[in-house]
Amino acid sequence: MIKVFLVDDHILVRQGIKKILELEEDLTVIGEAGNGEEALEELQGLQPDIVLLDIHMPVLDGIETLRKMKPGEEDPKVIMLTFHKEKEYVLEAINLGAKGYMLKDAGSESLIQGIRDVYKGGSYIQPTLASELVKSQNEPKPKPSKEMEDLKKLTRREREVLKLISEGMNNREIADTLFISEKTVKNHVSNIFKKIHVNDRTQAAIFALKNQRINN
Repeated sequence: MIKVFLVDDHILVRQGIKKILELEEDLTVIGEAGNGEEALEELQGLQPDIVLLDIHMPVLDGIETLRKMKPGEEDPKVIMLTFHKEKEYVLEAINLGAKGYMLKDAGSESLIQGIRDVYKGGSYIQPTLASELVKSQNEPKPKPSKEMEDLKKLTRREREVLKLISEGMNNREIADTLFISEKTVKNHVSNIFKKIHVNDRTQAAIFALKNQRINN
């Protein structure tokens, strides 16, 4: 059972999301909060797998809440759920450790899939947002980006692994896809993180999205 904690200042939004999630056999909502400060207090006594975190809230907003949570690879994993489409919000949330970023106008199927992907160790950026990120990063630049220099440091196998990370696969799925051991995948992932200067899979996925010619 995937345990979810909801953080949104609109009660009706929380109630709606809760009803959607609890229609699924593998999802349950174990707690709610109306702002970031309340969420931080509640989370001390709970152990959710996923936190759905709104950005625009009173008292303490989602970005500051995320900053105080300092999420890592361990639970809880955070998915930002908001109306904000600006890429600056997306990038800041990811840099602070969010594993997913979704808009509130997304369909229920996308929300559920995003939760499951993040729970399994992947990442989820709503496709429309990912497209905007790629578009903004593909605008002409006066100098070659440092990211392109970092990309050149990756071996062909590491590029293959990075591409599969960007598709939301966990280590076991990558191992099965490439017909290699999970231990080998872990070594590749560790090397990738060092070479492209990221700290987690979500940042690596964004790196891959911004550098689409990953297998060239």
